[in-house]
Amino acid sequence: VQLQASGGGLVQAGGSLRPSCAASRSTFNVYNMRWYRQAPGKQRELVALISSGGSTNYADSVKGRFAISRDNTKDTVYLQMNSLKPEDTAVYYCNAESARYGSTWLPEVWGQGTQVTVSS
Repeated sequence: VQLQASGGGLVQAGGSLRPSCAASRSTFNVYNMRWYRQAPGKQRELVALISSGGSTNYADSVKGRFAISRDNTKDTVYLQMNSLKPEDTAVYYCNAESARYGSTWLPEVWGQGTQVTVSS
């Protein structure tokens, strides 16, 4: 599978964005999906994850502000980002965790990243 991220941009503090990440194959539904971000000079960090069954988890820094969701009919995962802060500025990457598919394992996949910039 390939992942294509889009929907980043420039927004003022307090604003919202909704990046999305589209998968190229119909095996999307078996993957646990994650959003990571990497700010300049910092390590990549996990922001949110959603399991193949729809369970979600978030980094403490985004709890209550971000929401991850998926639409398996569109092979797409979303990250609704509200009440954005300048410290949310980063490149956001989607990730498909390695997944069991029948008798085989599908490898981990990374999307290309989408830039989110929050101005103060």
